Amino acid sequence: MKRILNGLSIGVAALTLAVLAGCSGVKTTPVTDEDLKNSEEKRRDSAGKIFGDAALTFGPGVDKGNVDPGGSGIGVNSFLWRASLDTISFMPLAQADPFGGVIITDWYTPEESPGERYKLNVYILDRQLRADGLRVAVFKRRRTPAGTWQDVNVPGDAATKLEDAILTRARQMRINVAAEQ
Repeated sequence: MKRILNGLSIGVAALTLAVLAGCSGVKTTPVTDEDLKNSEEKRRDSAGKIFGDAALTFGPGVDKGNVDPGGSGIGVNSFLWRASLDTISFMPLAQADPFGGVIITDWYTPEESPGERYKLNVYILDRQLRADGLRVAVFKRRRTPAGTWQDVNVPGDAATKLEDAILTRARQMRINVAAEQ
């Protein structure tokens, strides 16, 4: 055991010396006021951006004059994404993936009908604001007299009505952004 510990300490010492020897050839240059100024400007320009220039953008630092309707750093249309979240905000979220464009809610029971519950899956399929870039799946369950939940067919137009509401909200958001420019 003593021999192993001795070998380890020699290995650690050798590794430390190798790292220090490698650092001896590193040359540093002093930081000037100009470097600090450029660094501050870069920080200010990227304020509100996560992961640099080509990623999600929030808050200050957003260039309203250069809005990309296809989204900024997310894999789907940002207007459809935000409109979807806004439209279904009354339901609890189970999963939201802005890169894959999938929003899955948890089961929601309306106060007016405690024997029913609903769940939504929203799929944003495109980076363009188009009607065929959005799909909604609606699931409904009804409580049986035994107390278990049973799947029930949802009227065929329920998903279409939700898609229309999301698309209308997305168009409103796009118009508002264009008016701000």
